[in-house]
Amino acid sequence: MLAAERLGKQVSSPEGTLAILADVTLEVRRGESVAVVGASGAGKSTLLALLAGLDEPTSGRVWLAGRELTALDEDGRAALRARHVGFVFQSFHLVPALTALENVMLPLELAGRTDARRTALEVLDRVGLAERVGHYPRQLSGGEQQRVAIARAFVAGPDVLFADEPTGNLDAGTGGRIMDLLFGLNAGAGTTLILVTHDRSIAARCGRLVRLDAGRMVNGHA
Repeated sequence: MLAAERLGKQVSSPEGTLAILADVTLEVRRGESVAVVGASGAGKSTLLALLAGLDEPTSGRVWLAGRELTALDEDGRAALRARHVGFVFQSFHLVPALTALENVMLPLELAGRTDARRTALEVLDRVGLAERVGHYPRQLSGGEQQRVAIARAFVAGPDVLFADEPTGNLDAGTGGRIMDLLFGLNAGAGTTLILVTHDRSIAARCGRLVRLDAGRMVNGHA
């Protein structure tokens, strides 16, 4: 479902060229759940962005759903993401001017789906927000906002879900409930999950652990 070959990312800094990621090779099978762990600054979010085609590597190649992501231009990568990928971020990334329902409908409408409203209502009901569909993000708690974000990520039936510190802005209790929801939906849909987390208990729920240390992969097994 997802593969990276000798992936590297360098950026320029006042001190010279900085290697954020170096020589990462990884293969993820369909339906697998993988936790990406490591210290702050180890390159976890950078790896996620490269695997999802949100950023371009300095070296190496990425394949997503059988297509070489790194051979595509920005529009091509966006089209591939729209068909195959869902995202959940630490800071929710909801559109503030749209209601919960409209936020979840958005990817379906962009894809030209005529059943956007019905499908979005069904998924919001599954995440326990049937009574909050008309509320705007500012009217929702952090946990509710993240549930909207999870509904939006799952609504189009993605093959791969990328989650970057999805409980980072939530208290422990709310975060635990959000992860129960995320893993439950993921298991039910058979989605491939790539999860960046600093929380060992969350990482332990994934089938495999990928540990980064100063931009390099130090192991790829649990």
